[in-house]
Amino acid sequence: MFTTSPDALIERLLWRYAVKKFDPAKKIPEASWAALERAMVLAPSSYGLQPWRFVVVTTPAVRARLREASWGQPQITDASHLVVFARKVEVTVADVDAYVRRIAEVRAVPGQSLDEYRGMMTRSVGAPAGLPGGSMETWTRSQVYIALGVFLTSAAMLGIDACPMEGFVPAPYDEILGLRAQGFAAVVVATAGYRGADDALASMPKVRARHEDVVRRV
Repeated sequence: MFTTSPDALIERLLWRYAVKKFDPAKKIPEASWAALERAMVLAPSSYGLQPWRFVVVTTPAVRARLREASWGQPQITDASHLVVFARKVEVTVADVDAYVRRIAEVRAVPGQSLDEYRGMMTRSVGAPAGLPGGSMETWTRSQVYIALGVFLTSAAMLGIDACPMEGFVPAPYDEILGLRAQGFAAVVVATAGYRGADDALASMPKVRARHEDVVRRV
């Protein structure tokens, strides 16, 4: 069942842009943020393995340190919320088994009924060179960007501004957040909140390639 019209969808995506100046006084309501966290968790991934972690950073002192590792960009500290999208460094058979147990639990099916699916997944993660992109890192990074896309679109649908950010140094992020010790690595950041009245980009028309130049029907 559709709950959003085609026109409404395009209107929200035209409204969305990568905010450069957030209003630090405006905070995202708890219910809206809870929905965005849920949207990230609901993002699709290869096999459904979800080889990621989403670190929501709320401590001002930590965000100040992360801003230093982000070339001083103000969005890191001025936005209402900051999310670090991290990839799982290695996906193992243990991860596959945990996922299979979760499927059996949620769907109330016998674990052995998933043996064929488990075998397919273990063969894939056991031979990373055969994964899309040819390596574990490339594959897991790709999955994280799927979640980022879901987050940005969901934020736009809720009338929340956001900015995807690759302009940071991953190593300090990993150290500050203790990611490597947990088996994860920072890939991309998203800040979210509400645009500042003085953000000149807010009133500029969105620039994209002409539809016919990038869309092909076969």
